[in-house]
Amino acid sequence: MRDLLAPLPSSAAEKFSIKGFVSRRTLEDQQGVKQISVTEALSRDDIHVAFICTENTSHEEHIRQFLEAGRHVCVEYPMTLSYTSAVDLWNLAQQKGLVLHEEHIELFTPDFKQLKKDIAGKTLEEGTLHFTGGPLKSDFGFPSFSGIARLTWLVDLFGELTVTAASLVEEKENKYMKMTARFLTRQQK
Repeated sequence: MRDLLAPLPSSAAEKFSIKGFVSRRTLEDQQGVKQISVTEALSRDDIHVAFICTENTSHEEHIRQFLEAGRHVCVEYPMTLSYTSAVDLWNLAQQKGLVLHEEHIELFTPDFKQLKKDIAGKTLEEGTLHFTGGPLKSDFGFPSFSGIARLTWLVDLFGELTVTAASLVEEKENKYMKMTARFLTRQQK
C-alpha cells in the first residue's frame, strides 16, 4: 500500500487509486485506507484490480474469486501450489479477457539489485544459499514452498537450474526443519 500511495513519478502506479484492503484480521485504517470485506471487494463496481499478498495456500482461492467477479489480479509469487491450478487460472483469466500477473517483489529490492550487480560478469563455481525460519503453520503449504522464492533468486542470477538432489530433516520436538537442495547450472556448476 505504501508504494501504491506514493508511486514513482511517471509510473503506471500514479493512475491507481486504492479503494480498500482485505485482511483476515480486523485492523484499523492503514495509511488512510479502510479495511473492507472480500464480499465488498468482489461486488463493488469501482474496484477493478485485486493485489493478493497472503499465505501461499490461499492464493488460488482468492485469484479464482476475483477473476470470476471480473477483476484483474496481481498476485505475489507463487501463484498457486500446483502447476495444474496455475494453468487453470491462466486459462480462466484469458477466457474472461482479464490480466493475471504473478510478481516476485523480492527481485526488485535494493539488496537483490546490489547482489545482481556484485556478481555481474563472474562465473559461479560453487555456492550455498542459507536462510532460516521456524516450522510452518499447518495451512501455510508444504515446506519447500517456504524456500521456493529464494530459488527464483538463483534462477534470475544464474539462469536455468537442474535439481540433482534434495533432502528434508525435521525435528518436531525441537521445532527444527532444514531442507537442502543441490542444483546444477547449464555450465554444470
